[in-house]
Amino acid sequence: MTSMLSCAIRSFPATSTWAVRFSARSFSCSPLSHAAVQPKSKKTLAKNGVKNIVVVDGVRIPFLQSGTSYADLMPHDLARASLQGLLNRTNVPKEVVDYIVYGTVIQEVKTSNVAREAALGAGFSDKTPAHTVTMACISSNQAMTTGVGLIASGQCDVVVAGGVELMSDVPIRHSRKMRKTLLSLNRAKTLGQRLALFAKIRPDYFAPELPAVAEFSTSETMGHSADRLAAAFAISRVEQDEYALRSHTLARKAQDEGLLTDVIPFKVPGKDTVIKDNGVRPSSMEQMGKLKAAFVKPYGTVTAANSSFLTDGASAVLMMSEEKALAMGYKPKAYLRDFVYVSQDPKDQLLLGPTYGTPKVLERAGLTLADIDVFEFHEAFAGQILANLKAMDSDWFAQNYMGRKSKVGAPPLEKFNTWGGSLSLGHPFGATGCRLVMTAAHRLKKEGGQYGVVAACAAGGQGHAMIVELYPQ
Repeated sequence: MTSMLSCAIRSFPATSTWAVRFSARSFSCSPLSHAAVQPKSKKTLAKNGVKNIVVVDGVRIPFLQSGTSYADLMPHDLARASLQGLLNRTNVPKEVVDYIVYGTVIQEVKTSNVAREAALGAGFSDKTPAHTVTMACISSNQAMTTGVGLIASGQCDVVVAGGVELMSDVPIRHSRKMRKTLLSLNRAKTLGQRLALFAKIRPDYFAPELPAVAEFSTSETMGHSADRLAAAFAISRVEQDEYALRSHTLARKAQDEGLLTDVIPFKVPGKDTVIKDNGVRPSSMEQMGKLKAAFVKPYGTVTAANSSFLTDGASAVLMMSEEKALAMGYKPKAYLRDFVYVSQDPKDQLLLGPTYGTPKVLERAGLTLADIDVFEFHEAFAGQILANLKAMDSDWFAQNYMGRKSKVGAPPLEKFNTWGGSLSLGHPFGATGCRLVMTAAHRLKKEGGQYGVVAACAAGGQGHAMIVELYPQ
């Protein structure tokens, strides 16, 4: 499977419609720049005068397909469960936590600051501040780096960062016409005024406004953009299905071997205890090939099988200054080192955040691709991952779109998402970043590595990349 994927990535023809639109010159067709095996650098990325910030530990409740066991809950219920799980895992005293930050994307209007509601529900003091951030699929990444800033600046010593998403119950609004009418009714003073407003209501007023995973600036759904991106980089349906099958197969293997130790059991009120992610379903190329195009119909290549699915879930990590962690007797999992945020054209480069972020964060840390032992990239779509790998391995793309002299190279597949990814484990928009960091930390320990790169794309054409360094064993 890996060899077939590698061959697919190498075959990058010049007839890409996206390439033709922007330039007549083809993308580089050079083979993947698989980093040569070199002795790992033993230097640490600690910087003079800069606090070392560590992840003590992290947890997540099982990521479930929307509409399943979490369907009757609210987002703060899931976030509260992740906070309580973190407290149980680490035994950190609640009063030691200086600040709580959570990420979320589609907000429940009753609990817009879900971090605060979850913290109160988990038993934290009402004196512990908490706020919520939103940055699409990198919302919990933003929560973590917000925590980094609070600790690095000396404002806090202990921060809990996390994320939550509940796609089982998203807000569905009345049409704007109906909303205006209802607000006017609220201001009406007489029965006559109310009857006059009721008389203006027409059948189309009752059409609801459904939320869509679409760009406000372009009105294009992310799946449609992923389909165009796959076509632009000449990535076939078979290649996308093969990568998706790889993700599910590796995730099932990781589950069976007990590697996903960040997952904690969650007793759903009125239901059974959930113990594992329920979207991991290895299939076959034959079965996957029967599915129809999900977005660009009828000839698109992005399907339900090679896309991440709508997911409910929550995650949390305990972050401290190294000094504080050691003083409290903890053995941290990893250092959080350099990170970058990037943004680009939301129309044609919506999902290329890892391509732009990875070389920048490597340069900031003084590392090369060969120094990295573990790669954990968010898998929004199989085509998106393969497009990023091709773009990262293209000198032409680097020179013409990124203003760089040469490509950074594509991560070797044997180091890439080897415990599955968002395609199989699930993708609660606001919670995936913490999963990526904890998976990178656990893989580094198990595989004897030192440095990991976490990267993700996000709506709006944005992206994030971070260096995770294993804490000395």
